[in-house]
Amino acid sequence: MGVVSYNYESTSPVAPARLFKAFVLESDKVWPIAAPHAIKSIEVGANPGPGIIVKINFVEGLPFQYMKHQIGGHDENKFSYSYSLIEGGPLGDKLEKINYENKFEAAVGGGTVCKSSMKFYTVGDYVITEDEIKALIKGSEGVYKAIEAYLLANPDACN
Repeated sequence: MGVVSYNYESTSPVAPARLFKAFVLESDKVWPIAAPHAIKSIEVGANPGPGIIVKINFVEGLPFQYMKHQIGGHDENKFSYSYSLIEGGPLGDKLEKINYENKFEAAVGGGTVCKSSMKFYTVGDYVITEDEIKALIKGSEGVYKAIEAYLLANPDACN
């Protein structure tokens, strides 16, 4: 097993607190409404918090039926959260898991800088390439941008 680290940043015109709420605290409600082209439903355990498993179910026609995240934790004051993709989605037979540490920071002039640190745990001798990582990020950007658009179109959502 190998481990490959990758850092990624993006920007958003949406405030950090609203993004954090949409992506972490209210994801089970927001994602299926904001991204119905991709997200069918999100199942969250009875006691959300560190260690809980969250199952994201995708609509028919996408390459994956579902994926499961194990929540590491979150800090509502720093707008940061961590989780591991542990099953389904892009893992296939080449990736054991992907760890994510994300933070929404206020951008100069308004909006947010979204910082993500990822660790890809590969199976056997497999080495994931930067192009493969970028393709995985591009695939998830569709949902991210849909949630961002939803928040921009609905200024009272996630306040």
